Formats: sequence, C-alpha cells, structure tokens
Amino acid sequence: MVASHVEDIFAASDGLELFQQCWLPGAKAKANLVVVHGLGEHSGRYRDFATWFVPRGYAVHSYDHRGHGKSQGQRGHINGWAEYREDLRVFLTLVKGEFSQVPTFLVGHSMGGLMVLDYALHYPEGLQGVVSSGPSLEYGADVSRLLLFAARVMSHVTPGRQMASGLDADGLSRNAQVVKVYREDPLVHGWVSPRFVTVMGETMTATLQNAGQWPANLPLFIIHGGADPICPPSGSLRFFEQAGAQDKSRQVYAGYLHESFNEIGREAVLRDLTEWLAARLG
Repeated sequence: MVASHVEDIFAASDGLELFQQCWLPGAKAKANLVVVHGLGEHSGRYRDFATWFVPRGYAVHSYDHRGHGKSQGQRGHINGWAEYREDLRVFLTLVKGEFSQVPTFLVGHSMGGLMVLDYALHYPEGLQGVVSSGPSLEYGADVSRLLLFAARVMSHVTPGRQMASGLDADGLSRNAQVVKVYREDPLVHGWVSPRFVTVMGETMTATLQNAGQWPANLPLFIIHGGADPICPPSGSLRFFEQAGAQDKSRQVYAGYLHESFNEIGREAVLRDLTEWLAARLG
C-alpha cells in the first residue's frame, strides 16, 4: 500500500517550473527509485510502477520533463540536451537532500532510458545503480531518414517549429488497454522540434561512443522488450557490450514490445527488477 502521495513544483536551473511527485511507504524507505519518463509521456504513467515498489519498501520519485505533462515549456522542444541533464541533476539533488539516509537508484525508460545513461556518464556520484528500460539508442525502422536530415537542416533555421513525432502507440504494448489509455491521456503529447530531434540524435551517438567510460563501480541493469519496434534492442546490446561496469546485466523479454513495465507479463519484469535492486542493497 502507498502510504502517501505528494505533488509539488520545483525550479529548474533556468527557473522553469517543473512538476514533481512521489509515492512513499509508511516506514523509512530502503531506497529511492528516481523514475525518468520517456518522450511525450509524463510521470503519472508510472503510478502502477510505484504501486508495485512502494509496498516493498521503496520510495518512488518522478517529475515531468520540461515541455511534458504538467511542467512548463514548449511541448517536445529543448535548446540543448544539457537542459534535460541539468533538470535531472537538480531533481536528484532535491531527492537526495530530503531522503539522504537511503541509497538512490535511477530508473529511466525510452528517452528516459537514454537520459539516465547519459546522466551517469556525466554525474555518476551518489548513485547506487542505474536501470535503463528500452533506451533510445537506435532509431526504429519506421523513422524516416529524410525526416532526420530535414530536422538537422531546420534546426538552424526554425529550431522550435512543432512537428509530429510519428510515434506509433501500437508499438508500446500488446495490452490493448495500455494503448487505449495512452491515446486518451490529455497529458500525453506527440510533438518534437527540429532542435530536439537533432540534439537527441547527437546524444544517442555520443552515449554509444562513450559506453566504455561507464564507471566500473556503478551497477547497470538494462531491460528491453525483444520485439520493441520503437527503440530496437540492438542499441542497448551495443551499449551493454561496451559498458565499463564490473556489475552489469541485461534482460531481454521475448515478444515484449516497447513498454516492458506495461506489457502483458509485466510481473516478470517487475520481479526481476525487484531481485536486482535487493541484491545491490544486500
């Protein structure tokens, strides 16, 4: 049972107001799980994730990225990837400041999966481990290379122009109810800007190139749906094989689509993550 649910606003380093929420157990938490959501979605979509982990003694913290959910900012637009990285740094500082007596794990999905990998390559201090689910490290087959080229060109001319992301919700989960709720969610958006597309592509490339620089003493767990059409598993395999972590694991779930935490058979994923966390705390 979730003992308490708290919502609040915090200020990013540039003053933008970002929405945050946390789900807390009744007793002292055994660890903080800081959840970093994906493109177009928001922290509220991880309520079920919290419902699993809070009764098991974890505090779950999350926030809406700039341009997402209940946070300020143009939908799907950033000036540079450092904005996302610094927002996460500010949020982690707040969480660790208030809940300083317990270890902290980063858990990111999709674009959030890329964000936590990028973050740990820049700011690994103070983390007990990193979990990356379906990270955006390679483009799916349905992403137009012409669109990517056009975005790079437009990034210098009309960087903030709003464009449809083209994400196919059918690729999220085999659970039709998950897809239906996603499509009807008023806080979900389907927008990107040329600048966003350009800097995300650059971050994907840089993160793969720097996988070998992963801190040796920082545990890494990668989760991926074997049939993920949005972020191909080959990308996370490339990162995993080159990651410099002494303690690293990668679990691929056969037949699962993009959102392993929301798939048919999600309990297997959540149990595996629960066991992985417990082993790093034990």
